[in-house]
Amino acid sequence: MSNTKDLWTKEGKELKGIPWDVYPRPLLKRDSFVNLNGEWDFAVCKKDESTVNYNKKITVPFAPQSLLSGVNELISDTDTVYYKRTFTLPDDFNKGFVYLHFGAVDQFAEVRLNGYLLGSHWGGYSPFSFDVSDCIKRENVIEVKVIDELDKHVLPYGKQKHKRGGMWYTPVTGIWQSVWLESVPQNHITDVSYTVSGDTVKISVKGSENGLVTVNTPDGDIVCELRKSTVEVKLTSVRYWSPEDPYLYYFTVTTDCDKVQSYFAVRTLEIKEINGIKRLCLNGEPYFFHGLLDQGYWSDGLFTPATPELFIKDIETAKSLGFNMLRKHIKLEPQLFYYYCDKLGMIVFQDMVNNGHYSFFRDTALPTVGLQKMSDKCLHCNKETRGAFIKSMLDTAQLLKNHPSVCYWTIFNEGWGQFKADEMYKLLKKADGTRFIDSTSGWFRRKKTDVDSRHVYFKKVKLKASDKPLVLSEFGGYSYKPEGHVFNTEQTYGYAKYESREDFVKAISDLYNNEILPLVPMGLCAAVYTQVSDVEDETNGILSYDREVLKIQPSEFYEISETVKNAVK
Repeated sequence: MSNTKDLWTKEGKELKGIPWDVYPRPLLKRDSFVNLNGEWDFAVCKKDESTVNYNKKITVPFAPQSLLSGVNELISDTDTVYYKRTFTLPDDFNKGFVYLHFGAVDQFAEVRLNGYLLGSHWGGYSPFSFDVSDCIKRENVIEVKVIDELDKHVLPYGKQKHKRGGMWYTPVTGIWQSVWLESVPQNHITDVSYTVSGDTVKISVKGSENGLVTVNTPDGDIVCELRKSTVEVKLTSVRYWSPEDPYLYYFTVTTDCDKVQSYFAVRTLEIKEINGIKRLCLNGEPYFFHGLLDQGYWSDGLFTPATPELFIKDIETAKSLGFNMLRKHIKLEPQLFYYYCDKLGMIVFQDMVNNGHYSFFRDTALPTVGLQKMSDKCLHCNKETRGAFIKSMLDTAQLLKNHPSVCYWTIFNEGWGQFKADEMYKLLKKADGTRFIDSTSGWFRRKKTDVDSRHVYFKKVKLKASDKPLVLSEFGGYSYKPEGHVFNTEQTYGYAKYESREDFVKAISDLYNNEILPLVPMGLCAAVYTQVSDVEDETNGILSYDREVLKIQPSEFYEISETVKNAVK
């Protein structure tokens, strides 16, 4: 029988203080922050119910389906959920304007403050805000109504499914990232961005035309005057960002009435032909991107780890094994995750979040037996569905544009929701031409893409480089279930199964030594092993479901990893 109840009880550690009590926007940070996470009143109602009975409590920012929320129950498409809490505005907090921020709410949110309808937001992965200056008081009541129409498949949904199992996971509904307030002066900075050309960094500021920009460098502070919202900073020496040296240039923008902190990094991405082979290059040199598939699911919090420090632990665990990249798989994370990747030196291959109808026969069965070519012109042709994906894709590119760790976009994965991939490539390339773009990860390849991206399971990895850099964007997925650390004792989902840790370690070592290593000199530029951790029925992680067991140790794998990475040179 499944032992999920016992495991979840084990994992449901008491959270002390306010959850996620850390400033959630590291690229535009100011000294103004009120965290609204913590205990809220909560209700689950049918859509036709007119009366809301707040008979439950929920811990924000954890979805009600998770143990850490304190609710731990499934929500259907016919349910509407409601959140409510009171809060007191701190003395001297209001500087003129107050904004209410939501990191992410899945899927449709309608927000009221003190009875006033602030507005609504569609989409379960992107942040949104409201100007609450006109209705905020000393004592306040905030209410959030949420509808999650997962089964319509219109909005991006990733791996969520009501009938979870196998490669599909328990869905989330409602607030799953931080809720917070900030106060700003009337003429305040709304955004900061940067572009790099050689040793010159152009910083652009929205919301203010004049001020001072102070950049911290290894050679001392550089102070420049901001004019007409831009400034060019010439670095006396350039320290390039890489996983081996993840150097960040922190800077401050100060105006007459506002002050924000941010950072940038200097790194280049390009494709070069070296010895007749197309290579992905980092900072001008061929670089092997050695990664893990990262689903971003947690045993007790689902979409949301108990604390943001657990992101750091995952990154450091991956680096201890010699990995330099995480493929964030059809999920967006809070911006703190990307900051930690920036700071600690972990490259991110970022997937767009899929929507549309999934067909096992079309999207998995046929490609697995070798039928991997299909026109996508008429696939997923619903106008609303296509529009929702395009908006999400462009919003994602905008949201993550300033994170140096994000080096690679994946538009479509294994045909899920795929349509007009060539046009989507051109659209994304126009929005962000600075990163590698993988239009079709796995199969249903079209003409427009920066890489030749393949998935290999169930058979030996035998690939040949073509006229584009060769990327093995998924492989491996070997299963080993450490006793007492699994979600489901009856079901095992993986691409090869091993009963002992010793056999599991040997199989992974042989896979890299015998199949991956020989391909690197022949043109393989990146490889993504499946995966970081077990996720519910999937037991193919290097970490167990509860992340308490590391199945392969650094002493057993780091040297192999280094050999593979160095083979590109």
